[in-house]
Amino acid sequence: MATTLFDLSGKIALVSGASRGIGEEIAKLLATQGAHVIVSSRKVDDCSAVAESIMAAGGSAEAVACNVGSMDDITALFEHIQSVHGKLHISVNNAATNPYFGDVLDTDLGAFNKTVEVNIRGYFFMSIEAGKIMRDNGGGAIVNTASINALQPGPYQGIYSITKAAVVNMTKVFAKECARHGIRCNALLPGLTKTKFAGALFSNDDIYKQAVQAIPMGRHAEPQEMAGTVLYLVSDASSYTNGECIVVDGGLTL
Repeated sequence: MATTLFDLSGKIALVSGASRGIGEEIAKLLATQGAHVIVSSRKVDDCSAVAESIMAAGGSAEAVACNVGSMDDITALFEHIQSVHGKLHISVNNAATNPYFGDVLDTDLGAFNKTVEVNIRGYFFMSIEAGKIMRDNGGGAIVNTASINALQPGPYQGIYSITKAAVVNMTKVFAKECARHGIRCNALLPGLTKTKFAGALFSNDDIYKQAVQAIPMGRHAEPQEMAGTVLYLVSDASSYTNGECIVVDGGLTL
């Protein structure tokens, strides 16, 4: 028997960092379930390519550029959502940055600031702005893409790992404080996934081999393998799931 638990018809969904990788796959999957997807990332051309592919497949989408490290961009994005749609049901914070790969003792201030501005400040204010619209329209679902680095720091990924640990606690803060407004907040913690973003890990044979050897499933993930968990978290199938941080890593952190 067919189920409507994952039906997102009539829902407005924002996905940041949706121009490629995990974000692109999330945007495409939400669209297949009936959501109108606002595809967002720093470069509008890249967003447009994803939005056009969604529409070509029969879905509904639009492209809106936003650098989540810029407060002005965040303000402009949500002004657009409010003026054009007047509501928002789903917000997926997936945009992230990891500009520095190396010994933590060599982290410079520029890399530190950029990572914090995008991965912590960006997620925080994206959640606030999304939450305000959701609060005024009966609720919604926020999902943060964190990382298993939040649980066990990745090699040569010090400040990135620190920010992702912050995202986990941020998720719980919003889940606890916003539930009374009908807003649920949960997080996806991906393991080793083949994306351009994770290119440094895949280009280092020693680190990659060590990581794969530690994964019980014996392989890395593909981006589309992360999208299903997000669909669950934004749909009625997870109507009583709040403040959870779901690890999807093939068993690496067991």
